[in-house]
Amino acid sequence: MGGRRRQASWPVESFSFSFSFSSLFGARSRRARVRRYLACQEIPHHRALSEVNGEIYNHEELRAKLKSHQFRTGSDCEVIAHLYEEYGEDFIDMLDGMFSFVLLDMRDKSFIAARDAIGITPLYMGWGLDGSVWFASEMKALSDDCERFAVVKRLMTDVPFGVLLSGGLDSSLVAAVALRHLAEAKVARQWGSQLHSFCIGLKGSPDLKAAREVADYLGTFHHEFHFTVQEGIDALAEVIYHIETYDVTTIRASTPMFLMSRKIKSLGVKMVLSGEGSDEIFGGYLYFHKAPNKEEFHSETCRKIKALHLYDCLRANKATSAWGLEARVPFLDKQFIDIAMDIDPEWKMIRRDLGRIEKWVLRNAFDDDQNPYLPKHILYRQKEQFSDGVGYGWIDGLKDHANEHVSDAMLMNASFVYPENTPTTKEAYYYRSIFERFFPKNAARSTVPGGPSVACSTAKAVEWDAAWSKNLDPSGRAALGVHAAAYQEAPEKTLATENSSSVDGHLRKLQDAMVKTHEYCSIYR
Repeated sequence: MGGRRRQASWPVESFSFSFSFSSLFGARSRRARVRRYLACQEIPHHRALSEVNGEIYNHEELRAKLKSHQFRTGSDCEVIAHLYEEYGEDFIDMLDGMFSFVLLDMRDKSFIAARDAIGITPLYMGWGLDGSVWFASEMKALSDDCERFAVVKRLMTDVPFGVLLSGGLDSSLVAAVALRHLAEAKVARQWGSQLHSFCIGLKGSPDLKAAREVADYLGTFHHEFHFTVQEGIDALAEVIYHIETYDVTTIRASTPMFLMSRKIKSLGVKMVLSGEGSDEIFGGYLYFHKAPNKEEFHSETCRKIKALHLYDCLRANKATSAWGLEARVPFLDKQFIDIAMDIDPEWKMIRRDLGRIEKWVLRNAFDDDQNPYLPKHILYRQKEQFSDGVGYGWIDGLKDHANEHVSDAMLMNASFVYPENTPTTKEAYYYRSIFERFFPKNAARSTVPGGPSVACSTAKAVEWDAAWSKNLDPSGRAALGVHAAAYQEAPEKTLATENSSSVDGHLRKLQDAMVKTHEYCSIYR
């Protein structure tokens, strides 16, 4: 078995393995996917057989390069086998989209397993005791057969769609840019030019209020959903089963997203745009306020991006697909990431003395006084993590519930019950106990990362502030001295350095790249 990773300049890694075996096995979840656009697509070819889960956004461009090839279907995924025949395994770098696939060469029985660079579409790999190799998009499809696992553009749709709108910067920008280009998109001819937006929260939550205001400003057809703490608690077991993790912050955020996805699907919507990825790319989490220098800032963004498939991408993919809903993430477009990560991290750093809050460079790129994308106070709204924004009572309620079900003695003995990734809080212990009921094998629990975290930081970033070690919680409210310090006015648009003209150039590139990701999404197939 041979494997390799493709290294990019900033760097992020795409993932592929080449194998040669006598037998190949693909596993699917027992619950069938809904309709063609979410299906694992089996694409036959006279020399290769590919099993694909995802979307290839640039498939029309790639087909144009394969004029001598005969295509049998209109599927965007069929291009994979033809590219392999024409270019060999190096074709993977040509793909732009969200995908995971296994391709079998019928001539020599070798095969390639690959996923997109970020891991937007998950890929699990397992080995059976008999030496067999299995692949799946969900861990549960492998859990009965394998002993070891390796976890391995957006309006382009012919189905009803919308946007997840929390009222925060990222989802609001996605909605604003999509709306500007929707009228010109081919998809609008079938589904209309009014964008549907969706938000969920406890009654009176920060996100509900902000999302309603953004929806009114943009003119979207807005759907506001409410849930109670008890409804969320009642759904926890089902959520953990579908998202296949015991990570605390992922479960906190996945539960309301899971409940919202069920409601969205009941309305007949099949695809939604979502704002995942921006906080990792631009250092948007509140703990980035304490980054000691630009080198540490940049290293942390790289660590966060590389781990997206274990956290936010996992949540966005699985919490929605559990109900047959597809989530697409414009901020994780390849070109957009390359441009954003090419920006000097000094310009991304949070500088209160210069009036720069988190994600200043992104906010400034879309701060247009002549033709504003968003209201100024929304454009400069402080970061609010989704699990916080749905209502502070949600996390507080989860902690209270865990305290009722996990005793002090149970937590004290946690290292004996769970020696790997030992839970350090009652809430974490409670989630772990549910996870173990569904996935009791060592192979399953090892797919979940561990380590201390403050406001969604990596373990390395906890070292930035000595006080954080006494307040370890992934909630944004754990960023002591930051969360409560809200900015009262929009920061100045002018960067007080000699490099301001260079910054402006990058801001224009960012804006153009964001628009192009939506243009890809606007192609009607």
